[in-house]
Amino acid sequence: MITTSYTNGHMTESDGRGVEANQEEPQQWHREMAVDCPGDLGARTLPVRRSAQLERIRQHQEDRRRKEEEGKNRQELDLTASIRLKKLSQNPKVGIDNPTFDPIEGPGGPLGLPPNLGAPTLLELEELLMSLKQVQHCLSDGQSQEDVELVLQLVQKTDFQKAFNIHNAVAQHMNRPSPPFPHTDRAQGLAHEAVLLAHDCVAEQEMQLEPLTPDPCEALTQWGGETVKIVRMEKAMDIPLGATVRNDMDSVVISRIVKGGAAERSGLLHEGDEVLEINGVEIRGKDVNEVFDILAEMHGTLTFILIPSSQNKPPPIKETVVHVKAHFDYDPSDDPYVPCRELGLCFQKGDILHIISQDDPNWWQAYRDGDEDNQPLAGLVPGKSFQQQREAMKQTIEEDKEPEKSGKLWCAKKNKKKRKKLLYNVKQNDDNDSEEILTYEEMALYHQPANRKRPIALIGPPNCGQNDLRQRLLSSQPDRFGGAVPHTTRNRRDVEVSGRDYHFVSRQAFDMDATAGKFIESGEFEKNLYGTSTDSVRQLINMGKICLLCLHTQSLKTLRSSDLKPYIIFIAPPSQERLRALLTKESKNPKPEELRDIIEKAREMEQNFGHLFDAAIVNTDQDKAYQELLRLINKLDTEPQWVPSSWLR
Repeated sequence: MITTSYTNGHMTESDGRGVEANQEEPQQWHREMAVDCPGDLGARTLPVRRSAQLERIRQHQEDRRRKEEEGKNRQELDLTASIRLKKLSQNPKVGIDNPTFDPIEGPGGPLGLPPNLGAPTLLELEELLMSLKQVQHCLSDGQSQEDVELVLQLVQKTDFQKAFNIHNAVAQHMNRPSPPFPHTDRAQGLAHEAVLLAHDCVAEQEMQLEPLTPDPCEALTQWGGETVKIVRMEKAMDIPLGATVRNDMDSVVISRIVKGGAAERSGLLHEGDEVLEINGVEIRGKDVNEVFDILAEMHGTLTFILIPSSQNKPPPIKETVVHVKAHFDYDPSDDPYVPCRELGLCFQKGDILHIISQDDPNWWQAYRDGDEDNQPLAGLVPGKSFQQQREAMKQTIEEDKEPEKSGKLWCAKKNKKKRKKLLYNVKQNDDNDSEEILTYEEMALYHQPANRKRPIALIGPPNCGQNDLRQRLLSSQPDRFGGAVPHTTRNRRDVEVSGRDYHFVSRQAFDMDATAGKFIESGEFEKNLYGTSTDSVRQLINMGKICLLCLHTQSLKTLRSSDLKPYIIFIAPPSQERLRALLTKESKNPKPEELRDIIEKAREMEQNFGHLFDAAIVNTDQDKAYQELLRLINKLDTEPQWVPSSWLR
């Protein structure tokens, strides 16, 4: 386990045991460490050493029990002082009924009596209540009436009534002519031992469930005047505790409760609670590394003595899980700001994260999609605002260094004014994507309707095969796939049909549609304008077909902002040697620098627009790439896909 100490962006690291390499660092540095028990530390448990406070609590309860026992003994002495009881003790056989006595059978039953008259009559509960009330009315002594009233209250209790019914059932069974025989001559002794054992088990259970409420004076003086609470919880070997602690002067304070752990499930530990003892081991004054070593040896029942947090937090509410798509790569081992590196969740651009807690706005708790079963504890990921702030700081630092690199960037240019204009135009063409700080995008599951297929957009650098793949799909399954009819301002040729080959429009009409944002992408070729409109794509979708598009990356933002819900697939080039072989097969003879340009272009596209891709195919072989493309398209009919939640609103 790695321990990270941080303050104002600085950090130190420690070895796997959590012992800091630099022991002379200032003690005011805040450190947060996960105190989960590793699974390989087995069943060893530290011996329980009760604190002075627990001993006093135990002594207080023993004194109370001793007083109760003395009161019972005095009552027994008072009973034995009764004259009637003395007479009964002198003649113990008086009033004793032997249920196993075998009477002389008569014609009608025992002793010649009618059936069921030889056994004592069992008193019903209602008759007992009526008899007690009659006795109470007949008594003139007030004290006697109060005594009968107490008996009435006892008889009306549910526990007494259950015991009364059991007594009647046993008595009825024992009064049968042939009572059951004991299985052993030691039955009485065994029954006595069983009763004592049951008594001990019940007493032990009551002792555990009874809240240990210390005397107020003892609690105030034992821990510096602070009110303490005692918490017991179970910690299985395969379930981490799910809590982090930090040092605050000589105190050890719970810093974070992690979702999925034993602490969060029990609801007994809270952020800000100070830990005084764990299973009798004093914690105050210890370093978080020592606390980790102590808890690593413990499992089973853990007993915490805590000073409750003074923070008045609202009661916990059921949080809604938010599903987001990561638009950046994150590795907690490279992050000096993560509060607990052991809990940091590593993810890549495009991963779906399930955010289950945003209590800490800077560090959310999340699971990676598909890893819920293998990830017992939620992991920490940077919050959206926190990630935006530090990325903005990075961009500011890079901008400060940019003048030093301007000579290298524009060394081939001579006109400074033209250079500035060119740089500005590039930013405009990229739709300010370079200025956007990418963090997360909220997602939701969507299953496309059978009569409204999602358009497929193929993206990739030139000579990577996306146009060939599109044409192969159109040729092999023309009833299923189709291409959007583009718009153009050029004149119609004799063999062309308007609406089938092109939508022929005037330049003025084309410019009006472009200004209205109706085109997904548009451009000029040989003084004629061409463009693909959203209406053309929508018309094909309404026909029940899958629209296939080959677009530039700059068109993706417009496409995704429409209501078409596109599925974007990136066609990536293989290695340089494999790319050369593929192009040679197509009777092309690319130069080495052209191959490098293709691969570099693909890398830039993935870096700048990869967060918009739904899938990627490396085109190492045309047949394999075609089959993979077909598999991805078919999956849209059978499996729901993650899409931006804004599409479904």
